[in-house]
Amino acid sequence: MSATTDTKTPAGAEQAGNPMTDRLTKTERERRWPNLRPRDAATLIVLDRTGSEPSVLMGKRHEGHKFMPGKFVFPGGRIEPGDRRMLAAGMLDDRTDAALSARVVRPTSSRNRALALAAIRETYEETGVMLGSADYGAPEIEIDGPWGAFVAAGVFPELDMLQFVARAITPPRRPKRFDTRFFAVDREMAAREEPGFVGPDSELTELVWVPLSQARDLDLPTITHVVLDELDIRLEAGFEPMLPVPFYYEKRGAFVREYV
Repeated sequence: MSATTDTKTPAGAEQAGNPMTDRLTKTERERRWPNLRPRDAATLIVLDRTGSEPSVLMGKRHEGHKFMPGKFVFPGGRIEPGDRRMLAAGMLDDRTDAALSARVVRPTSSRNRALALAAIRETYEETGVMLGSADYGAPEIEIDGPWGAFVAAGVFPELDMLQFVARAITPPRRPKRFDTRFFAVDREMAAREEPGFVGPDSELTELVWVPLSQARDLDLPTITHVVLDELDIRLEAGFEPMLPVPFYYEKRGAFVREYV
């Protein structure tokens, strides 16, 4: 494990000066853009625990992107209108719903649900991994885009398979700012894995299943490195959904980590 922290710290307690916050604070960043309000976003860590060591699915962003070009990341993005309409099997459990609602202005369970569905949709859209169940028949909804592929395949996205593992807000005066919720899911929850979603003209130009111990050798954004550390901690603690969720944000020029 590359970083350690006290996972028994009470929810809501701020922590500064640990290896993860220090790494985020010391990272050099250009801050020449007007300050923006962070946009809600969701990311999904697909975790394969069937081998001797857990592996994670990561994709290389296109070099032409203005934001994090060429970096390896987890699939993810912003909420789209279809994420609020799509039918799903199961619900977010009360603990997850509460953690997603913490430290949010005017929180709603419907937004939390949309964030979880955005993570599932973006994962399919960027990687071809369709997470959900084919046990319930096709969702009875007319919907376009990636969700239409779920309907055609007879796959219901399942919300209760996701585990909320981290949250982070991009610091001020960056070209884009996101309030990102990181979810994790086991690969065994994939109903389908379709080829052909990455390439030289796609958002992700390369996909890799990389052992967790080697993932930090890739060219990663700092926050992705930190979330991998958090994933290590969570796996050592049993990967239980009731574990506290770390929340990273900048305060007076330094990053803090608190639990929600």
